[in-house]
Amino acid sequence: MPNRSRIVAAPPAAVEEVLVRVGGNLRVARLRRNLRIEDLARRMGVSRATVSAVERGAPGVSAAAWLGALWALGLIGPARELADPDRDSEGKALESARLPRRARPRHPLDDDF
Repeated sequence: MPNRSRIVAAPPAAVEEVLVRVGGNLRVARLRRNLRIEDLARRMGVSRATVSAVERGAPGVSAAAWLGALWALGLIGPARELADPDRDSEGKALESARLPRRARPRHPLDDDF
């Protein structure tokens, strides 16, 4: 049996909370569309067990399965914004802190043309 990564075996509480919440949201979306697990599985090209695992928020399910469920339910649009560099205020601040404070010319400017 292959070793499971620590993030899968014991995800941080915040990760587990999001997985369970998104999985539940996907289940509600499926039910609102009057789809059976089999129907969604067929649309995604996966097994019933995979859809069930996504809906339970199982941490070992591949990102492709999560995104496939969003796609099959017509909810993929907002996922395009995940980890958008333009919305990463912490990353921007760190990048800005590494930039030089001011630009200094290597050679003094000469106005003599």
